[in-house]
Amino acid sequence: MKQIDKLTVNTIRTLCADAIQKAKSGHPGMAIGAAPIALAIFEQLRKKPSQKDWLGRDRFILSAGHASMLNYALLHLFGYDVSIDDIKSFRQFGSRTAGHPEYAHTPGVEATTGPLGQGFAMAVGMAVAERHLSAVFNRESYPVFDNYTYTLVGDGCMMEGVVSEAASFAGTMGLGKLIAVYDCNKITIEGSTDTTFTEDVSARFTAYGWQVLNVADGEDIDAIRAALNEAKQELDHPSLIIVHTNIAQGTAKQGSASSHGAPLGDDVIADWKKSLGWEYAPFEVPAEVKAHIAELNAANDAAVCEYDAMLEKYHSAYPELTSKLAAWLSGKLPEELLNGSELFEFEDKPIATRVCSGTVLNRIAARMENLFGGSADLAPTNMSELKELPYFSSNTPEGRNVHFGIREFAMAAISNGIALYGGLKPYCAGFLVFADYLKPAARLSALMGLNVIYVMTHDSIFVGEDGPTHQPIEQLDMFRATPNTFVFRPADGRETAASYLAALNLSAPAIIALSRQNLPQLPGTGRDALKGGYVISEGSSPASLDAVIIATGSEVSLSLEAQKLLEAEGKSVRVVSMPCAELFDAQSEAYRESVLPKGLGARVAVEALGGASWYRYVGLDGRVVSMKSFGTSAPGAQVYEHFGFTAERVAEAVRESIDSAK
Repeated sequence: MKQIDKLTVNTIRTLCADAIQKAKSGHPGMAIGAAPIALAIFEQLRKKPSQKDWLGRDRFILSAGHASMLNYALLHLFGYDVSIDDIKSFRQFGSRTAGHPEYAHTPGVEATTGPLGQGFAMAVGMAVAERHLSAVFNRESYPVFDNYTYTLVGDGCMMEGVVSEAASFAGTMGLGKLIAVYDCNKITIEGSTDTTFTEDVSARFTAYGWQVLNVADGEDIDAIRAALNEAKQELDHPSLIIVHTNIAQGTAKQGSASSHGAPLGDDVIADWKKSLGWEYAPFEVPAEVKAHIAELNAANDAAVCEYDAMLEKYHSAYPELTSKLAAWLSGKLPEELLNGSELFEFEDKPIATRVCSGTVLNRIAARMENLFGGSADLAPTNMSELKELPYFSSNTPEGRNVHFGIREFAMAAISNGIALYGGLKPYCAGFLVFADYLKPAARLSALMGLNVIYVMTHDSIFVGEDGPTHQPIEQLDMFRATPNTFVFRPADGRETAASYLAALNLSAPAIIALSRQNLPQLPGTGRDALKGGYVISEGSSPASLDAVIIATGSEVSLSLEAQKLLEAEGKSVRVVSMPCAELFDAQSEAYRESVLPKGLGARVAVEALGGASWYRYVGLDGRVVSMKSFGTSAPGAQVYEHFGFTAERVAEAVRESIDSAK
């Protein structure tokens, strides 16, 4: 290793060790061991540190997010808005340098990582977006989208199933601009990986259709650079570079599991620095290192200027494409979608909301060319295909449909990567009950504020004959308990249209739960659903209501039947359709009061799933008609009735609530 390389690597390592020691918490082992890898990658990146969202940038995701201090050190050294004071305040309240990398929190961090493996899958999504957008916008001599996506993964990432799912997908799709670097130090929290992870990773990825390169010595930065350059030449297959390193390289804790997630200790750091001949103060960056990185940045600046000049010429040569690109990057919905009536037009006959969803998706796709997504091998049944449009593949990168395969977790994480890349509106589809498989990625959607649309069909026990394994119960409660997540369960076609219209305008993920069975088109539905909850049927005496029924989805029509029974008894009962409680909660207090008067204690919520999320609306005197168990296998209508989803059962719950509220 050249002297300047050694000095730069040791600067990175000591910054990491000093920050973690000062914080009295963190993960020094990989941050120290993988420093040559990270430096070699950052040298390769085409970037504009002063403009973190610069269109032409390469992407880097630290999938092994516990080594966050390694990322922060590189961002600081290469001129991003991460100061030495930010480094010194690692893991402290209000700091830019959080315990794990956080998107939109630290300049230069492209994705929130920490849950192992998801960063890898999000990198796959970014490579998908680059490939599709290049097919749409690039023209000869104008490579508007031409970046590489790099991800640094560890042994833990490689053990996670989401990496296997995403790697298989990436190999099949021939994502040649994707480069994963595997820091193979063979140590996890519990010790040597030999206790549980002895597979041949190289053979596995070769079988997935990846180019695999090996670097035997993680201290050989020239070999790492050479491998990166070789990977960049392979454009038909993604590349995995396996670099063999030592955790906590050079310290007294080298090779020790104890270095994974705890500070090295003052004495260990002092002895280590002495062995390096390191005579600089804590957090000091040698002048030679600053000068060296300035030279690297100058060379990068030339590439940036070249790209910017090309883009300016592109704007002149292709004004229509330029306008389209600006619209896509803005994330705004076309005015004709926002204000038009087309989305809300449905025949007056019973239609499953999954079918309505397919209709709405295709109407949106006709107006929004950047709508992009697909299903976990369920498109024919969850109606998620964009009709008469090709599927994305290595041969048809312009395709807007995606075959994700039976990989729910990777599908959602890849969709996060697509959203992070910018320019596309991603959606992914599956059965609601299998949302359990994708929940960790949906949580990151929420944490990062990504507008990923989750199309979740077969939304209740009305799934019927497939039985309890396929009948969702607790899934909507799970999502409703997740911050910054919007859950929609529309009652008919017009509410489905409103759900999509609202969902596409969020800075958050949306879960759209849709019925398998046909549902009637209800009078009174429409744009009011954009408020999340509204009065769909008023009681006979609005000024002196006896009770309110709150319902979603298929239970709205059921509640309207119950209302008729109660009104025949002389009771004034209002029915409120609540397709999205989160949107309703965002309305003004006056509006919410007009729908659910605080003084009215007799309230009943009806939903053919678990009911935990409804108690905050019904109060102590209210009732919730919901599932208290798993379902059973039988025709849907029979299952529905067996578990008490009848007009009479809802009416009885209302009577009980009225009596309780007296």
